[in-house]
Amino acid sequence: MSQNILELPAPKADPQFGHLLEYDRDPIGFWTLCAKEYGEIVPLNFGEMSVCFISNPQLIEKVLHEKNTFIKGEDYQILGDIFGKGLVTSDGDLWKHQRKLIQPLFLQERIANYAKIMVNYTEKMLNNWSDKEEIDVHAEMMRLTLNIAMKAIFDLDLTEADAKTIAEAFDLAMEWYENMREQGFIYDPNNPTEADLRYKKAIDRVDKAIYKIIQTRRKNKQNSGDLLSLLIDMKDENGKKMSDRQVRDEAATMILAGHETTANTLSWTWMLLAQNPQVRAKLQQELKEVLGNKKPTAADYNRLNYTKMVIKESMRLYPAVAELSRQTTREYNLGGYQIPANCTVMMCQWVNHRNPDYFPDPETFNPDRWANDLEKKLPKGVYFPFGDGQRICIGKGFALMEAVLLLATISQKFTLNLLPEHPILPQPSITLRPEKGIKVILNKR
Repeated sequence: MSQNILELPAPKADPQFGHLLEYDRDPIGFWTLCAKEYGEIVPLNFGEMSVCFISNPQLIEKVLHEKNTFIKGEDYQILGDIFGKGLVTSDGDLWKHQRKLIQPLFLQERIANYAKIMVNYTEKMLNNWSDKEEIDVHAEMMRLTLNIAMKAIFDLDLTEADAKTIAEAFDLAMEWYENMREQGFIYDPNNPTEADLRYKKAIDRVDKAIYKIIQTRRKNKQNSGDLLSLLIDMKDENGKKMSDRQVRDEAATMILAGHETTANTLSWTWMLLAQNPQVRAKLQQELKEVLGNKKPTAADYNRLNYTKMVIKESMRLYPAVAELSRQTTREYNLGGYQIPANCTVMMCQWVNHRNPDYFPDPETFNPDRWANDLEKKLPKGVYFPFGDGQRICIGKGFALMEAVLLLATISQKFTLNLLPEHPILPQPSITLRPEKGIKVILNKR
């Protein structure tokens, strides 16, 4: 006997906007309240959207592993201008086809080839840092990971102008996404707002740059060993290559996924290390024992165990993506709860990653909790910074290696201390950014 979710307890709803206004004011606070006060599954409405929020790990596991019933929702589809039909937004047979083609690009041995790029670009950045200098480390991490992504994907050294074009496009995408969230993800392309037009123009500039690179590469037929060359040369089982549009969509997806999320993870990590000097001291001790004075390489990645635990714990407290959604294609019985068709199912990593049932003293930054293979012992649906199921982030291995190597390389040369009085505010959008950046004072080691 299943229970209709509409009969379950829920926060009081506004007659016109439902729960949308309360959610939009503070998404993380709203999900935290729902999990704490209303149970493992909470029926909601966001204006014209039927929504339910789930925090039970077993239910989350079913949603993320059920292949046909739960697809990417309207909040993802609305990002089609920037991602096109890349792996983040596509579904069904197209997604399966693209995933199968692209999976070999992210095998561990291939990822290791990019370790030198990661470390070299980090050292270039460090050459421009000075002792006692004040910087916004979030802005620095964004520039660094964008440069690394562009080199790995396109074998290109970005000019300042190109970097600014791409960064502005993604900034506008974040701003536009938040506007859409306020409107319940209702978008009328026939009546665009000024914000819509700014966003479209930014995407057009990015498209122009990416298509020019693709066409030049096809014309020259050069293979630089980068991800773009591999995408262009790939053939499916019928011998068919990707169209320019498909290559563009996957490249744009990789730029954001391989840049924005790692930059955010590192930014939150610098904040947490500055707030927890005992953890920072233990990290420095490992770097001294494992690396000495040499720069890290791919071969060192598996030896930097505590460094990896620091990154895992940072992603627990500040996941690069703080919430996930799926949409039901049909009515579905989820663990005894009847979910209607076309319902958006919301899950929040921030909430589950701070569940005291699985993480004692959950607000404390404690990398040691990850010792003894804790991640493998946790039930599915408890810790999922990269998602889970068949749609787990394809770039997980790349992102983890990048975060560890960059953290090690920078920590060898500098200690970062927070600028007193600067407010640090989590801003949940497409990703979890610090809204006003993270200002630090550099101290050369």
